[in-house]
Amino acid sequence: MKIQHRQHERHVLTILVDNEAGILARIAGMFTARGYNIDSLTVADITEDHAVSRITIVTNGPPPVIDQITAQLERLVPVHKVIDLNDEGPFVERELALVKVAGQGENRVEALRLADVFRAKVVDSTTSSFIFEITGTPEKIDRFVALMRELGLVEVGRTGVVGMMRGPEGA
Repeated sequence: MKIQHRQHERHVLTILVDNEAGILARIAGMFTARGYNIDSLTVADITEDHAVSRITIVTNGPPPVIDQITAQLERLVPVHKVIDLNDEGPFVERELALVKVAGQGENRVEALRLADVFRAKVVDSTTSSFIFEITGTPEKIDRFVALMRELGLVEVGRTGVVGMMRGPEGA
């Protein structure tokens, strides 16, 4: 029996860095210079003294390319740690989106019904539109947005993925 491997795999990388000017540009520049695509990027200060930030990047490629990306990131100063969550075991990933939908009558009622099914929260409402807040996996958000397209989707804003290993250990 022949085992088939996917050529391009989606990977969620977390990178702990000193919180200093220019580090995000250097990391993005490394991706750009080597022709790697960034599908999602988030950055947040994670320490009380604002010294360390966590960058989460979603990218894809064959395993040797992902290994090369990780090795190049590890060599950048001031990178402390690079973790490919896909290689470490089970992890949780989430994204937040704001989704604006305009509509009247049945479309408005259906948008509210679907929002309830997807556990999306109404964060703004007018007589002709809603803004929903939804959190979940990127796939869940994609499904919600696709359904809202049929009901009067106006605009979507997404935060990008954040991910964390399951269990008691930290990054």
